[in-house]
Amino acid sequence: MRRREFVGGVALGVCGIPTRETGRWRDRTTDVLEAQGSFRLAEVGIAELQARLTSGRVTSRQLVQQYTARIRDLDRRYALGHVLEVNPDAPRIADDLDRERREGRVRGPLHGIPILIKDNIATADRMETTAGSLALLGARPPRDSFVVRRLREAGAIILGKTNLSEWANFRSTRSVSGWSARGGQTRNPYALDRNPSGSSSGSAVAAAVSSCAAAVGTETNGSIISPSSVCGVVGVKPTVGLVSRSGIIPIAHSQDTAGPMTRTVADAAALLAAMAGADADDDATAAAPAAAADYSRSLDPEGLRGARLGVLRPAFAAPKVLELYERALRLLRERGAELVDPVTVSTQGQLQGTTQLLLFEFKADIERYLAEWAPGSPVRNLDDLIAFNIREAAREMPYFGQELFEQAARVGPLSSPEYTQLRDRLRRLTREEGIDAVMSEHRLDALISPSTGPARPTDLVGGDAGIGGNSTLAAVAGYPHIT
Repeated sequence: MRRREFVGGVALGVCGIPTRETGRWRDRTTDVLEAQGSFRLAEVGIAELQARLTSGRVTSRQLVQQYTARIRDLDRRYALGHVLEVNPDAPRIADDLDRERREGRVRGPLHGIPILIKDNIATADRMETTAGSLALLGARPPRDSFVVRRLREAGAIILGKTNLSEWANFRSTRSVSGWSARGGQTRNPYALDRNPSGSSSGSAVAAAVSSCAAAVGTETNGSIISPSSVCGVVGVKPTVGLVSRSGIIPIAHSQDTAGPMTRTVADAAALLAAMAGADADDDATAAAPAAAADYSRSLDPEGLRGARLGVLRPAFAAPKVLELYERALRLLRERGAELVDPVTVSTQGQLQGTTQLLLFEFKADIERYLAEWAPGSPVRNLDDLIAFNIREAAREMPYFGQELFEQAARVGPLSSPEYTQLRDRLRRLTREEGIDAVMSEHRLDALISPSTGPARPTDLVGGDAGIGGNSTLAAVAGYPHIT
């Protein structure tokens, strides 16, 4: 079964939701993916790319050149707005990795493979790290983020930075997903008037249209899962602490994580294996594997046999989404899963205060990031960021404001009882009394649900319209989620 005919997953996971009926969607996909006639790598997975590199049919430099040409061509033809910049050092890095290959040194499955990363992940090179904001232009990080270091060590080529919802969608209460002052509006490639969702908008689009072999996004609540779903790709939000956050522009340390955004589950496994690992600069990773894990060993075609899966029936699902969901459930049964249908997480309606929790952590975490990772920046704290946006309102706030920044500036420190009590209550409701309780009661291996609704039209005047989603439980708990 082809990825674009059906995308499904478990572990608080789901079927990916297309923006059009299947036949029309495939026609549009073909149009976009074949935009450049000379390009022959659309939909090619990491393993096949590696086989081509091993056989000598292609070099890493050629891959860089072809992907770079594809990015430019797609943006010229369709104004996707998905890539902010291409790494000027990528050809040289590719040459070095090609030389290593000729000398018999291959670092692993990602050796010589071009990867795009979200523009809130620090790189100590000639590229910017801005979270889409003009405030951080020129503020060069002193070193690579841990994730980038791991990817480079694995032989991946950091091809460039993807556009995103500015500040990872944590600036305004009525923001437009996929828009940043630096990069403008990212567009959904399957219906250009539709929104790609956010905040990892550019990474989802890049994976969908084969602008890279695979992409990296980040999530606090839904920022990998939602854009992956509406752009028809695989998105993995790992357990918080499996992947280091060092050098990633933060929202909230209790929920932030980076994760793979790819065209196949196999590619996601390869990318996650390279990204995961313990980092002395991120205490949350203390339990992460010291050595690289091989997640590809879990790619078992018979792996669903005997699995007990709890079926969540969220109220937000649209009719077309429900059709796809029922198809996914039938397929899971055919593959040997035992479905417990329905199950309910009784605490799901009691999660008031999730945004307030993020306000507390953002205020503390962003100022720590600015001090350590943006030493040359003129903005040193949250008050400076607010003032910058006011000065640059014509460029930074033409469509929406900075209400969340202003609310965060007014909260107290992380030592305040209001914060600690809120954190503890939300953890209890999402973990012990939430996901853990329903998993234990029904002896489940995973929960499944639709990820989100259909892609909505982009509205720069009204802002994002709600389409529903089921990311909050796993996000607040810090648990894994795949779409």
